[in-house]
Amino acid sequence: MEPSKDYLFKYKGFYFSLETSPEYLDSLEDFEIKDSDIFIATYPKSGTVWTQNILSLIIHEGHRNGTENMETLDRIPWLEYNIKNAAYANLPSPRVFATHLPYYLVPRDLRNKRARVIYVTRNPKDVMVSYYHFSKFICTLEEVPDFNIFMERFLAGKVLASSWLDHVEGWYSHAEDFNILFLTYEEMKKDLRSAVLKICNFLGKKLSEEELDSVVRQATFENMRKDPRANYENLPENLAEKNKGSFLRKGTVGDWKNTMTVAQNERFDKVLTEKMKTLPIKFTWDINNM
Repeated sequence: MEPSKDYLFKYKGFYFSLETSPEYLDSLEDFEIKDSDIFIATYPKSGTVWTQNILSLIIHEGHRNGTENMETLDRIPWLEYNIKNAAYANLPSPRVFATHLPYYLVPRDLRNKRARVIYVTRNPKDVMVSYYHFSKFICTLEEVPDFNIFMERFLAGKVLASSWLDHVEGWYSHAEDFNILFLTYEEMKKDLRSAVLKICNFLGKKLSEEELDSVVRQATFENMRKDPRANYENLPENLAEKNKGSFLRKGTVGDWKNTMTVAQNERFDKVLTEKMKTLPIKFTWDINNM
């Protein structure tokens, strides 16, 4: 079952939402990169918003101490979706961008090891379940009411951002082309402080113990859910149906067990698990195994 053309279009083998255009995506090849730029690259529902907030807290003292109120989308715009935002050049340094682009569609300079990339992965069963709930909430995604149909689309790569496996495999197998730090959602969940320190070291950013404590405390999932900026609560009505959920839902590890049946889990394993063995990542499937 093909995704609806009312929601997605394909560009160079990759599914995008109608919030962007082929012409704009063409222009990204020559997007001017500064060496100080930072990119958060992810497959959808892998911890993008969480990482956006962690970076905001690390980089911007005003965000950390609550003296400035700036929407996450303005501070860390989406590279492929902010067509109308001509203010990239005016973003304070270091500029931070979020992207779901596959490795081969990012700006050329990024593939020449200019700027820094933080790539976050999450176990694909949790990704898929989170994605299913998210499709009910975000108006620019097609709502697929039947989980089984959604799962088949996900496994076939017929969703926004296409195949999970291709995305992850692509970035990992071309790591040498980038100045890149790999993190997993599960390691961030297990030891947030260590993950924040890894990011700080990668960025060359030194925080005092007090500042580090403040970042870690505010970046816990529970605290972010209470922060309207972190939870994207101010999205316009035409983008989100607020009565159908929130940007940050459970933020846990192993929630797929509450949705997937035994048969669905077996089907998923049959399609993906064998192929995943080539990935240099050890995934955690259950919070009790952390």
